[in-house]
Amino acid sequence: MTLRHLKIFVLVYQLQNITKAAKTLHIAQPSVSIAIKELENYYGIILFDRINKRIYPTQVAHNLYGYAIHIIDLYEEMEVNIKNWEDDSPLKIGCSITIGNFIFPQLIKVWQKKLPKIKFKIVINNSQIIEDLLLNNEIDIALIEGEGTHLEQLIQTPFLSDRLCLIACPNHPLTKIKSISLEKLITFPFLLRESGSGVRGLIDALFLTHHIQLEPILESASTQAIVRAVHENIGISILPYLMVKEDIAKGTVIELPLKDLDLSRQFSIIHHKNKYLTRHTLQFIKICQIWAENKT
Repeated sequence: MTLRHLKIFVLVYQLQNITKAAKTLHIAQPSVSIAIKELENYYGIILFDRINKRIYPTQVAHNLYGYAIHIIDLYEEMEVNIKNWEDDSPLKIGCSITIGNFIFPQLIKVWQKKLPKIKFKIVINNSQIIEDLLLNNEIDIALIEGEGTHLEQLIQTPFLSDRLCLIACPNHPLTKIKSISLEKLITFPFLLRESGSGVRGLIDALFLTHHIQLEPILESASTQAIVRAVHENIGISILPYLMVKEDIAKGTVIELPLKDLDLSRQFSIIHHKNKYLTRHTLQFIKICQIWAENKT
């Protein structure tokens, strides 16, 4: 049984004449008769009594008519509204912490200017949690720092370059060295972001290339907690420049030069490879790319 069967039935019921129904629908009369017979056979019922070359709706037809009208009306309402549903659905975006705090607010200004009627929901957390949300289809798209860890399931597009920086207390002994070697660096206690963050993943990978596994004395999801601890000379840290540049400018901490580590990195747009990208998602990607181009 299809919507076509119901539409034919409704018109035959209203006109109580198969020939008139066929003319109204611009189809052959036998096609109308076949559709009614298919409907009757499918449910094992009789919809019309055929008496003296006329048809009369049965009680079953009276009952079915109410349902059929309702179903057809719902379908036609869906046809009218379906194109607007995407506009009504919020775009769910995930951001790693650095991006969520420092870049996303600027992107949202552009978004609201270009697409003021489109809603969005934002989740800010470390990169690993954001990736898990993508894998579970709880968000549509994400902006993370560095490379993802589920590359076989996620499509990743770099869109902006960034760097990390080594920071220490202004009176730290390392401030007297012009270019700090890795061997010298690892003799001091480290304060790092928590495992699972994009920053931590990049730092661990960089040190492992030199066959060093860092053992931080403090791990925190709060960049400001780490900065305060560095200021108190509890240890040194490597953090995103975007997140500490104000502290550096104020003299709370000082940036130190490194000789052996490349601390550059990429911010990336990621989404699940099987995720359907709505036109709003594609527009958001374009906004990110254009904004990044204007920043470089």
